[in-house]
Amino acid sequence: MKSQVFALFWLLLCAMGVHAKPATVLQAYVRDTVSLDGEWKAIVDPYENGYYDYRYQPFDQRPEPPPGAFFTDSKMQNPWDLIEYDFDKAMSLQVPGDWNTQDTRLYYYEGSVWYRKTFDAPARGAADRVFVHFGAVNYRADVYLNGQKLGVHEGGFTPFHFEVTDGLRPTGNSLVLKVDNKRRADAVPTLNTDWWNYGGITRSVSLLVVPATFVRDYRLGLVSLDEWEVVASVQLDGARGGEPVTLVLPELGIHETAEADAQGLAAFRFRVPDAGLWSPESPRLYRVEISSGNDSLVDRIGLRTIATRGKQLLLNGEPVFLRGISIHEEYSAEGGGRVRDAAQARQLLLWAKELGCNFVRLAHYPHNEHIVRLADEMGLMVWSEIPVYWTIDWGNEDTYRNAEDQLTAMIQRDRSRAAVIVWSLANETPVSEARNRFLTRLAAAARELDDSRLLSAAMEKHYRSDDPEVAVVEDPLAELVDLVSFNQYIGWYDGRPEKIDRVRWEIAYDKPVFVSEFGADARQGLQGGIEEIWTEEYQEDLYRRTLPMLDRIDGFVGTSPWILADFRSPRRVLPGVQDDYNRKGLLSEKGVPKKAFFVLRDYYRGKAAEER
Repeated sequence: MKSQVFALFWLLLCAMGVHAKPATVLQAYVRDTVSLDGEWKAIVDPYENGYYDYRYQPFDQRPEPPPGAFFTDSKMQNPWDLIEYDFDKAMSLQVPGDWNTQDTRLYYYEGSVWYRKTFDAPARGAADRVFVHFGAVNYRADVYLNGQKLGVHEGGFTPFHFEVTDGLRPTGNSLVLKVDNKRRADAVPTLNTDWWNYGGITRSVSLLVVPATFVRDYRLGLVSLDEWEVVASVQLDGARGGEPVTLVLPELGIHETAEADAQGLAAFRFRVPDAGLWSPESPRLYRVEISSGNDSLVDRIGLRTIATRGKQLLLNGEPVFLRGISIHEEYSAEGGGRVRDAAQARQLLLWAKELGCNFVRLAHYPHNEHIVRLADEMGLMVWSEIPVYWTIDWGNEDTYRNAEDQLTAMIQRDRSRAAVIVWSLANETPVSEARNRFLTRLAAAARELDDSRLLSAAMEKHYRSDDPEVAVVEDPLAELVDLVSFNQYIGWYDGRPEKIDRVRWEIAYDKPVFVSEFGADARQGLQGGIEEIWTEEYQEDLYRRTLPMLDRIDGFVGTSPWILADFRSPRRVLPGVQDDYNRKGLLSEKGVPKKAFFVLRDYYRGKAAEER
């Protein structure tokens, strides 16, 4: 009987993805940490003289790097010492934050910047371990502690960490990062995007002190509405097997204990017949307490299911319409740049709520953890994606590994967040055999990591050759995903707005259909007739025409128009109109509504009334 029960556990856990791959993230957000945020010293190094010698050989590959290597953070010991840098006298940058908006000289800068933070070791017990955790650094980070290299991380929007237990000094530690945001053809994203390539340590940095064996990660989710069954797992780090792990949901009377296996994984299954389900109308979150040995963590989770049935999208077993908006992780109302804190993230979601949204598409990369957890609290469903965007180097194995690493970090960080209902693999990628193989592998990896959520990608449309007014969505990727999503810009990049009224749609898949982007540029305050491009009236008219067209699509379950607020993009250079901003926002970069904002708000109010 015990082996049969374990086998059932295994199947359920695999269905949720918790047994698929070992956890690579630390759940740092819910732990007590020592913040390293604030002022960091910085040296701009466009020629990378602090990393390479004059023969272009990396200093950190030498057995004894010279004091001229910036990561050694060296000081003159004698009057004749030749050291051509000094962090103590260098400029300062705030962390978290991008460098482009902190110094006008760095507005367009792409390249290497060295960051340094000095700190004393945190208090800890003799057996405790210490990790340094980075929320995100864009794009490549070479990390050094006291002159010793900890490692390298690539990817500008996912968390990473290094253990520093044995490398800390009691006082005067020097943490140095070489941050390089140069775009590369083999990177993810690649050379060409439609958003600003903000460089820097863009999310928080912290130190975590944990016991020798600690709770690295956990996973918990409702897997059956019929049985009100929850499956959970807890991943220990430093375990040898046999360690007791306790999981408690006090408000539901749940108190479960299981033993960790040889890999440190403890599995749980229990019923919660009295639980309230998470939804946008009632975003119920429950306290969860996890402990093992000397370690414990506390979090809040929501219980809900998301599924499809034919062309229906079902939240908690009931049809739901996604009243969405796309959002970039940018906040220009206060100085601009990447979202720096929870208050800025909350404001973006409050604007979405004012619009009448129950759903946000976080484009085009994993956003900061603040916004995902706030969506949990505020009752906003979430689409989260990785920056496999436009023209990735499909045939490059290293590029694929990079994409899968970012996918893994995104899913493992947020797979217990009830708000997240869609993992997205890509945006507007051209169909080819190499691309299909790349995304098929990514889809399989996503399913292995977490099969309890929907899988999608923002695809594209084309027109029938025999009828230019019939728009077709046909893509091999649509066979792999749960939600058929696509971007369309009829009336902007594709014809005049009058074309919107004539277009018919041909989408052959027996799956829900979601329109992940549509829109038009308008500079806030620029008034004119509906035929005048760039005006608020043109954008307003396009929305008035587009929304009824979308309602005619068979299986249409929602949309996330492009975009909530204007955002910076080097592609958008028209003086007096764009001025380095994509102007498709329903709000200006300062948060001022345009006329189309109210068109979409009224449409969403009508949809909400229909659901009631």
